[in-house]
Amino acid sequence: MAKGNIGVTSNNIFPVIKKFLYSDHEIFLRELISNAVDATQKLKTLASVGEVKGELGDTKVRVIIDKNKKTLTVQDHGIGMTAEEVDKYINQIAFSGAEEFIGKYKDKAEAIIGHFGLGFYSSFMVSDKVEIFSLSYKDDAKAVHWSCSGDPEYTMEDTIKADRGTDVVLHINSEFEQYLEDATIEGLLGKYCKFLPVEIVFGKKKEWKDGKQVETDEDNVINDIQPAWTRKPADLTEEDYKNFYHKLYPTQFDEPLFHIHLNVDYPFHLTGILYFPRIKRNLDVHRNKIQLYCNQVFVTDEVENIVPEYLTLLHGVIDSPDIPLNVSRSYLQSDNNVKKISSHITKKVADKLAELYKNDKDDFCKKWDDIKLFIQFGMLSDEKFYERAVGFALLKNLQGEYFTLDEYKDKVKDSQTDKDGNLVLLYAQDADSSYAYIERAKQKGYDVLLMDGELDVHAMSQAEQKNEKLRFVRVDSDTIENIIRKEDTLKDNYTNEQKEGMRKAMEACLPESDKLRYYVNCEAAAADALPVFLTQNEFMRRMKEMSQHQQGMSFYGNMPDQFNIVINTSHPLVQELMSKMTSEEVEEVVEKPAENTDGKTDEKVQETVKKTVYTLSGEDERLHQLLDIALLASGQLKGEALAKFVNRSVSLLG
Repeated sequence: MAKGNIGVTSNNIFPVIKKFLYSDHEIFLRELISNAVDATQKLKTLASVGEVKGELGDTKVRVIIDKNKKTLTVQDHGIGMTAEEVDKYINQIAFSGAEEFIGKYKDKAEAIIGHFGLGFYSSFMVSDKVEIFSLSYKDDAKAVHWSCSGDPEYTMEDTIKADRGTDVVLHINSEFEQYLEDATIEGLLGKYCKFLPVEIVFGKKKEWKDGKQVETDEDNVINDIQPAWTRKPADLTEEDYKNFYHKLYPTQFDEPLFHIHLNVDYPFHLTGILYFPRIKRNLDVHRNKIQLYCNQVFVTDEVENIVPEYLTLLHGVIDSPDIPLNVSRSYLQSDNNVKKISSHITKKVADKLAELYKNDKDDFCKKWDDIKLFIQFGMLSDEKFYERAVGFALLKNLQGEYFTLDEYKDKVKDSQTDKDGNLVLLYAQDADSSYAYIERAKQKGYDVLLMDGELDVHAMSQAEQKNEKLRFVRVDSDTIENIIRKEDTLKDNYTNEQKEGMRKAMEACLPESDKLRYYVNCEAAAADALPVFLTQNEFMRRMKEMSQHQQGMSFYGNMPDQFNIVINTSHPLVQELMSKMTSEEVEEVVEKPAENTDGKTDEKVQETVKKTVYTLSGEDERLHQLLDIALLASGQLKGEALAKFVNRSVSLLG
């Protein structure tokens, strides 16, 4: 029996492994099974070049729990190891068997997964002792038994083993006895190993018999060794793609809209299938659904460092051995290959969307509401994607018609260009609450877009930046005559003093609110427009909405909502109220600048002036009624104010 110290640079290697090298304890099982699959793939590679003779026999990898002995065993029938190889690949941590193997068999080793070496040592995170029983495929090889209790000392001796391959036996620490439970191991195998290229067996299949589940004689193979992304697109049907989607996401009941099959051999290796799910609301809910694999070994579903952020809204699988991983395979690092892979995926996605739009625009329009969020996110995040997508990004009007931006500009340019040459695109975020304003716009022959998406405000701002003399304006942000001004401002015959009296009378009717601010003004609109209506400044409202998704804009988000209350001085009801206003002359002390005769700075002096003040009788409740109608039309009349409005309406009718 040989004894020795493992070839490491510090006696503290095991505490480091347990606490720092691995982010999750559970990945020990992934690492051990990856090594077992490596060994099996190596055997098949050697057999293919004639270095292993005869039948290979059973090549399944088995995971075995013994609760009595408190052991978990990963067993393979791969190439096995001699005592010299155990010393080299296990005792000397810096070596990697896979790297040496690939160097020798680089033309046949594309199936090799990873690095035999440090991955094995993840087993000490959950074990008091780890044993290896191994018999090499080589002629006249002797079986070897290696044992270590989590410190640099190990023992190694000859042993007897009937079958070729390696058994790694973990004596599970009492703190981690959950790894002796069938349900726990089944969950980990399903997470990390369900698409490995070698059959993984965990126990026997079960069936219902006499009212209970009983084991059969059939091995319980937990993985699909040839998942859809490893097969040729020509060999797959649409049904195959859908079935694979539901295998990836068993709780996802919606069908994917369409898919992209990735298959690149040069200048990097990349395979995978990406699916477009239905994405309507809430960006965060849909993220982190792409699963990253390395030669069919699950690595992570957090792929932000691999693909642009907006592509994380897609679902599916990407598999590449060229994506660099750290020792735990859980942290992704950017390098040139990653950038190339990211660019390729972006291009493939954009090309697929362009192809769908070109080949069947009607079908693309039907899918638009479900993919709009993704495309807008991409256009806002990536200038190159914007350039590719602008030709198939759509706008939808209230009639349910779809247009590219250029198509829509052509549609409305004759009617919706204002006197200064600005093309004004009207939109509503809620057709019901803006109904009155929409009807006014339609009476003018204008078209109104529906922009009720989560990123529509950002998308409109981007389009305005890209297109000179183009403005998006919400249809209720002002009077329609002011939004698309065709001529100079309408005039009325009222003095500023009369308007000021009406404004103050309206202010006296306003409800009090900490969350809302109202600003009253009088102006002439069309005679058939509403007598009193609410508008909301386009800039301030848009800033508040954008602050919900954009850091650094909390200033706008914390501001109260601001509305303008417009009293239409052209409306007969308002004119009747104005006619009932009374006036009186009052004296008022004001400051005025003194005459400057010597070039010195003006000084202010006080003067007494006479001023005409107009007031509206508080007994006339019609002004309050008109205000409440405007608030009601905007969904802002609630609670006590709504009850008073109802009672006042009944009183006025009587």
